[in-house]
Amino acid sequence: MDRTRVVVRCTDCRFEATHDRLRSARETLADHEADTGHVVDWRIESLSPGVERAGEDAGVCGRPECANADSPLVDRDTSDR
Repeated sequence: MDRTRVVVRCTDCRFEATHDRLRSARETLADHEADTGHVVDWRIESLSPGVERAGEDAGVCGRPECANADSPLVDRDTSDR
């Protein structure tokens, strides 16, 4: 199974790290920026198939007209919100 792969790369120095979880990538990004004041870039290179499917079913922008109305992964009931 494919795993999430996130690359965190600093645009101001040679710092670079690769993570298999978004949370650890965000933490590394925040720590490096706080410690150095540098601007850090990050890129998601791949996601697990389930995450990709959920994103596709929800639609890239999250708007109802972009989503897969037949998906069991997207909750369409907004009556109690």
